[in-house]
Amino acid sequence: MIEENSIGFVPLDRRHGQVRDLFTLWFTTNIAPLGVMTGAMAVQVYGLSVPWAVSAIIPGHLVGALVLGACSAQGPQMGLAQMIQGRGQFGRYGALLVVTFAMLLYLGFFTSNIVLASRSIHTMAPAVGLSPGAAGAALAAAGIGILGYRVIHVLNRIGIWFMGAALIVAALMIIHRMPAVVWWRNDVTLVGWLSMFSLAAVWHISFCCYTSDYSRYLPPDVGIRGPLLASFLGAAAGAAASFIFGVLVVADVPAGMDPMEAAGTETGVVGTVLMVLFILNIISHNALNIYGAVLSIITMIQTVLARWRPGRTARVVLSVLVLGGCLAVAMLSADSFVPRFIRVVISLLMVLSPWAAINIFDFYVLKRGKYDIASFFRADGGIYGLINLPASGAYVAGIIVQIPFLSGSFYTGPIARRLGGMDIGWLVAPVVTIGVHVLLRAAARTPIEITEAGSRTSGSRISRG
Repeated sequence: MIEENSIGFVPLDRRHGQVRDLFTLWFTTNIAPLGVMTGAMAVQVYGLSVPWAVSAIIPGHLVGALVLGACSAQGPQMGLAQMIQGRGQFGRYGALLVVTFAMLLYLGFFTSNIVLASRSIHTMAPAVGLSPGAAGAALAAAGIGILGYRVIHVLNRIGIWFMGAALIVAALMIIHRMPAVVWWRNDVTLVGWLSMFSLAAVWHISFCCYTSDYSRYLPPDVGIRGPLLASFLGAAAGAAASFIFGVLVVADVPAGMDPMEAAGTETGVVGTVLMVLFILNIISHNALNIYGAVLSIITMIQTVLARWRPGRTARVVLSVLVLGGCLAVAMLSADSFVPRFIRVVISLLMVLSPWAAINIFDFYVLKRGKYDIASFFRADGGIYGLINLPASGAYVAGIIVQIPFLSGSFYTGPIARRLGGMDIGWLVAPVVTIGVHVLLRAAARTPIEITEAGSRTSGSRISRG
């Protein structure tokens, strides 16, 4: 019942599942309170009318989900979790920086969702205190995460019908009651539209560092196109539905009203059912966070302890440790953790855009999906070396170039200030990252290739190609 594998290669005789499972996973995962609250920002923060908000949300999610789909499609071909793949792009030690950032995001998301779930449970059932609610939600998510890949997919296959139906019914109720004048109540600004477009696109980049975790058990003969399209369509449809629902629930309520409170009051008894489903979905989604966090921690440890071959026991033990630590943080700082973490997440997202650019460029253009899997687990990095200098240098350049574009409570860059607080660094970073990567590879003039024997063609342990 408990998944045996951790970060190791999934043998072909253990591959299972169907491509459509990726659609249900990414659709259901994205029907979440955080998506509703983020979508509501189109009206409450950026002052967009409903049609203008929708016109920014849909293309934004199409762009972002395409990146997610491109990462997800790598899983069946590689048979590996997403973060371990970084060794083929950055080198054995070079990948550690990205893995560390991903781990911090996972732990933060897991902790913040514990807080959100406990508050939601307390709102629905005041007799249940915040601490018992947090403990129950955390234990349930950890249990699903420990059971692993197969159970996560099963729950999302079931959940898609309930979440999808409830969201559609609630949205139709709001639309039916909404006065015609509300639809165009607000105006549109370029900054507001582009900011909402960016939020929708960047939403998916935060998922990209664990997409292959949930496609690696599919057989490689499913190809690239099927997994890419299933993940793309599921993520785009689910996230867009949540964002648009958030726009609808706050379009005709008092300014500043909490979107989740508005969802409950605007839809009557359906809202109550929807809130229960949201709580269950928070728990199910949080299983992905602890699952990804544990795989990232195992990847970090195994980078240093090359001979270690972690399996089921390692995942279970680390899951329990992560559960205890995050639950303690959630209970001790419930009032302040979520807003603080959101600010940190906004900062950390700047490290994911250049990583996604290198990941996709390396897989689809440079190596065309052909990697020497054995080298990923060699102490010397195999044909990929310990540090890939062109990839690592390009990654750092992609982070640095975003600094003038940053817009947040802690720092606003000069370009963002001139753009009215709009952050478009995520658009600039991929172009700069890939450009620098190409230039550094050309300067090094020692490209690494995979021979039939899977041997290193460059003798250096520091890869320059």
